[in-house]
Amino acid sequence: MKKISPDISLRELALRVGRVLKDAGIDGVLSGGAVVSIYTRTLYQSFDLDFITHSSLKDLEAVLSPLGFIRKGRLFMHPDTNFYLDFPAPPLSVGNRPVSEFKELRDGSGYLKLLTPTHCVMDRLAAYFHWNDHQALEQALMVARAQRIDMEEVRSWSEAEGMSDRFHTFHDRLE
Repeated sequence: MKKISPDISLRELALRVGRVLKDAGIDGVLSGGAVVSIYTRTLYQSFDLDFITHSSLKDLEAVLSPLGFIRKGRLFMHPDTNFYLDFPAPPLSVGNRPVSEFKELRDGSGYLKLLTPTHCVMDRLAAYFHWNDHQALEQALMVARAQRIDMEEVRSWSEAEGMSDRFHTFHDRLE
């Protein structure tokens, strides 16, 4: 597996961290903009990798410090890369809906558990719906154009969130 260095890609780093978490018995799921970066092959580039886990920051520090990560609050920085790790509080949800379906990637000795493309779109749309984040809408569109998503699931979830009008904005822009 590639050493953490200035030229490591977000995907490579995510696979490396995912493997280390899994090997330590920590169930971590990548969410947020890093998933957008992976699904769009860096058409959108995030610099933070948001892993949702039920582990304590102390346990995470014990697992990540051998890789060279330094803890600063809930963030973990590495001196050899501009990417950083964040551990937002669980549970993992998109809007008001808990997420229980995931995708897994394996590459060489790397491993990563992450949101499915459909849930990634819903995650980005949640930011657009509830915080009026137009950059998140653009990210949702990028993923929907690059990956196969379940549009009916996105539509029904949007209705349950009370956001049918904003779903139609997304859908119309996608067409």
